[in-house]
Amino acid sequence: MKNFNIALAQFSPHIGNIEANTQKMLEQIHAAKQQQADLIVFPELAIIGYSAEDLLLRPSLSKRTEQAFAALSAVKDIVLVFGFVHQAEDGQRYNSAAVMKDGQVLGIYNKQNLPNYSVFDEKRYFNEGHQHLVFEYLGHKFGVLICEDVWALPTVQQIAQLNVETVLVLNASPYEVGKPQHRVITMQELAKQLQLNLVYVNQVGGQDDIIFDGTSFVINKDGSVALQAATYQEKLYIAGYDANQQRYNQGEIVAPLDTMAEIYQGLVMATRDYVQRSGFPGVILGLSGGIDSALTLAIAVDAIGADKVQAVMMPYTYTAQISVEDAAAQAKTMGVTFGIAEINPIVNSFMQTLFPFFGEAKADTTEENLQARSRGTLLMALSNKFGNLVLSTGNKSELSVGYCTLYGDMVGGYAVLKDVYKTIVFELAKYRNTLSETPVIPERVITRPPSAELSPDQKDQDSLPPYEVLDAILYAYIEEDLSQDDIIAKGFDKDVVEKVIRLTDRSEYKRRQGAIGPRISSRAYSRERRYPIVNGWKPGI
Repeated sequence: MKNFNIALAQFSPHIGNIEANTQKMLEQIHAAKQQQADLIVFPELAIIGYSAEDLLLRPSLSKRTEQAFAALSAVKDIVLVFGFVHQAEDGQRYNSAAVMKDGQVLGIYNKQNLPNYSVFDEKRYFNEGHQHLVFEYLGHKFGVLICEDVWALPTVQQIAQLNVETVLVLNASPYEVGKPQHRVITMQELAKQLQLNLVYVNQVGGQDDIIFDGTSFVINKDGSVALQAATYQEKLYIAGYDANQQRYNQGEIVAPLDTMAEIYQGLVMATRDYVQRSGFPGVILGLSGGIDSALTLAIAVDAIGADKVQAVMMPYTYTAQISVEDAAAQAKTMGVTFGIAEINPIVNSFMQTLFPFFGEAKADTTEENLQARSRGTLLMALSNKFGNLVLSTGNKSELSVGYCTLYGDMVGGYAVLKDVYKTIVFELAKYRNTLSETPVIPERVITRPPSAELSPDQKDQDSLPPYEVLDAILYAYIEEDLSQDDIIAKGFDKDVVEKVIRLTDRSEYKRRQGAIGPRISSRAYSRERRYPIVNGWKPGI
């Protein structure tokens, strides 16, 4: 038995760009060989990326995959383990892993456990595999599993019974709050229970509304962590195995991020990847002087740089002077392009045009929404003219209860805070201010009572319960899926709970028309919480 080195390619594929992904894989292989790696492991479906959705059904996928294999087959003197789409001769399609050495495919493993919950939809695209793959190299016995397989205890038990020393696990495991730590703890217990070494390689990068955090690791069979990769960083890691000690040596250990850092950095990465890979030259957003747009601006600057960010303040009669001052101050601190566009003439023109229709009807939210829609129209015009992506700035709390305006503040192509509750928005703003000597978000933006400023002296809590209460009810209803009665039984006011649930259910039609945004929870809108817009369900029990 010999010592050996395994390279973990914490890799960010560009979905569907097989040629570019293959080239990046070749570069990482070259770097791994320079560091004396004997094997290199890539994430699940590395050649096409995860999740490629209906690109997996394209007729030319098989030919493009063959071209990738041809390029990789030129590699010598290192074993490659990588994910790809396997189109079998019988027409079946599999989520698979190939083991290749010196141009020869030593084996192909087809994923056995296909997830079909949460953000996963694998049974739409793949058939289940039924065979294990074990290969020997340098006197050691390796097994291969793919993502969900390692969470299915019977599958791992079966491969452990084949006297495998190390299981190579290829993953495209999406991020949600706390999941990086949960993976490590669970896999530590599994490694000890079955006496297996685990090499866990995870995809990294933002893909539409999904965040992949990376955070790959190596765990010895005694449960000790031999290597812990960074979160949100594309990087090559080397794990060395000591044959005499029969364990992986202590390698790089990157301390886990705390919760706010984990969320914030994930939003930054997701925004960067969405903007850059979509080909936008930059972004534009409405900077209101409130906390949501302030945090969105900070994330945008950290993601793509101040020179690619434009902020527009669009005051109206009810806009407080301190809102204008705070927006201007933040824009100056962060060095972004900034302008002020008064919307009074636009709103007044709308009102004059609509007067023959409105007549003497009492003013209500209609007039408030005209303000928001005037701002949305300006942002979209600037986007059309200069090509920048409009970032929507609303949060999950507002989106849940419909405290937002269709074609107004909801306009845009990417909603950075879509899955972030308002109480977390405040915490993220405070966190961001700790990252630089000079706070980038003015303190009074964080401490002022939130307001949409669409009517005189308006405050959010004129229409909504305090955000601490609102978010707790929403979390129970959305994340925990509790009934109205169950939430009331937790001690919340009956009338408040009924109102929040009524607003949430009634606002589904708005959410369907909103922009996508990065997922950080276990119950994000659109992919996971999918309710019929028209339904007669009673929320009581």
